[in-house]
Amino acid sequence: MNIVVLVKQVPDSGADRNLRSDDNTIDRGSANNVINEMDEYAIEEALKIKEAHGGEVTVLTMGPDRATESIRKALSMGPDKAVHVVDDALHGSCAVATSKVLAAALNNLNADLVLCGAESTDGRVQVIPHMIAERLGVAALTGARKLTVDGATLTVERQTEEGYEVVTASTPAVVSVWDTINEPRYPSFKGIMAAKKKPVQTLSLADLGVAPAEVGLDGATSAVLEHSKRPPRSGGAKVTDEGSGGAQLVEFLATEKFV
Repeated sequence: MNIVVLVKQVPDSGADRNLRSDDNTIDRGSANNVINEMDEYAIEEALKIKEAHGGEVTVLTMGPDRATESIRKALSMGPDKAVHVVDDALHGSCAVATSKVLAAALNNLNADLVLCGAESTDGRVQVIPHMIAERLGVAALTGARKLTVDGATLTVERQTEEGYEVVTASTPAVVSVWDTINEPRYPSFKGIMAAKKKPVQTLSLADLGVAPAEVGLDGATSAVLEHSKRPPRSGGAKVTDEGSGGAQLVEFLATEKFV
């Protein structure tokens, strides 16, 4: 089975994240950038499928030159090779443009199965898997907590707030996963060393036949107009009970529209 895993480099969610002052996009240059957490679960699921059914696992990334660090980290977990879509014109691309570029790259890879995280920690819009599936004309099995492969038939347990749904489709398909699906493996020393020699193909927009005007800030369908830092926490209201504590509490709750 030919499996492609979408991997995104994002600013570490455990550290401070900032937007650039010039165009209100994420400041990736000063951030501690890592693999999007959900994508690690997608990588692990791809490797488990390969181990059970055979095939090849390719990592696909769209991002700046520095995303190579995350590509090598992903390869150290066990995938066979990687494709890196990199072009200066991609800076500031919205979800619509991103899905167009990734779909164009996937058209060249002939994947039986496309795996990705259910969301990215920087955008958290959860729409990329659906958009890519629509562009490719294949099924989208999203929000999976479990994936079963039986020949060309895929079955997922789609996680919901109330429980889960069982959904099936035939390959080719796009499957997005939550962090409940498995436990990602740690790269071994052997895997880290092997990752340095694994092939990484670099593609530009011209290679994919995508016009620069369709992506980036100029081609974006949405934009951040302004931003500001979250205000510091202030002290809460204190009620001193001197016989009227209950009335003061109700007055506070009414002021905050809780009652």
